[in-house]
This record gives sequence, structure tokens and C-alpha cells, in this order.
Amino acid sequence: MPLTRRHLLAASLCAPTLSWAQDDAVVVEGKAFARRVQVAGSELLLNGTGVRAVAWFKGYAAALYLRNPASTAAQAVSQPGPKRLQLVMLHKVPAEEFVKAFRKGLQRNTPEAELPPLRGRMAQFEAQVAATSTVQKGDVVDLDFEPGRGTAFRLNGTLRGEAIAGEEFYAALLRSFVGDRPYDRELRAGLLGQRP
Repeated sequence: MPLTRRHLLAASLCAPTLSWAQDDAVVVEGKAFARRVQVAGSELLLNGTGVRAVAWFKGYAAALYLRNPASTAAQAVSQPGPKRLQLVMLHKVPAEEFVKAFRKGLQRNTPEAELPPLRGRMAQFEAQVAATSTVQKGDVVDLDFEPGRGTAFRLNGTLRGEAIAGEEFYAALLRSFVGDRPYDRELRAGLLGQRP
């Protein structure tokens, strides 16, 4: 079928819209997640998003950023380079509740033999989280892996404490979200882009 002037006009009008849509933020529960972020000097792409929910209560919206797409936990965890898990709070939560959840998730998704070397780093991470006292509705939590530095915990863009050394610690945190026994199976599916 030959292209007419009308077809060409329609194509030219649609092209900018498609480009804009690809760069637009993804909105989850009213919270916007950028499609691209910079971590440790590298551009990361939005891999997937989801919501942590228990029955009717929705705790936070989350996004996973990686260099390359990953649809399995193994792909996400083993991928080299920087990574980011971003959480946007949907409710006010005491820091101690966050600490309990992180500890439980890490223990459930880490082989018993790998836990002893992580305990000191988990204590360091828990102290950083506990120092925030309360995480407010709308707060943004970034859990970044920065090669050469380790796991950086930021609250609303501000680094909280020193980066925690070791790629294996970040891998354990990430498995808490996307591993075999995650916090929330629907959240895991969303972060890994597995939604139907």
C-alpha cells in the first residue's frame, strides 16, 4: 500500500509522542520512577517496579535499576556493575520495622554457610537504618551498589553513614527482594519485569 501525504503526516505527529513516552517516568501508586538513573558514573535502566503490600496495607513502591535487563534473580544478582533498589514510602514506618524486615529477608534468602561473614555488615547496615528513627510517607530510600565502595544507603538523596564493603552483602540484600523467599512475590515479579 503506497504511503500518502496523510500517512506521512500521521507518522511525523506520532514519532515525538513515542520518543517522549519512552523517556517518561513510570508512575506506581502515585510515585514517579525515572526510566534512567546515574549510579557511580554509570547509566542504569529501569528493570521493573512493584509494590510491597500485606493484605490492604501498601508499605512502599519500589524500582530496580540495572545496566542490562534481568528477568530472573540470578541474572539480577550476578550482573556486574552498579545497581539500585529504590523504595518510595507510602506510609510512615518506624526504622525498627525496616530493620526487622531487612534482617528477616536476608536470613531467609542467604544459605546458612554464607551468613557468618555478613553478620557484621548487617549490623552496620541496621545501625544506619535505625539512626533515621522514622521513615516518613514520601521518603525515598536508595540502596545502591557502587563497585569499589560497596552498598550505599541514601535517604532522600543523603548518604547515611559509610558504604558497606563487599559485593556479597548487596547480593544478599537484593535476594531479599527477588530471591526464592522474597518479601513479596508480586513485588519480586514486578521488579524482574515478569508481570503478565
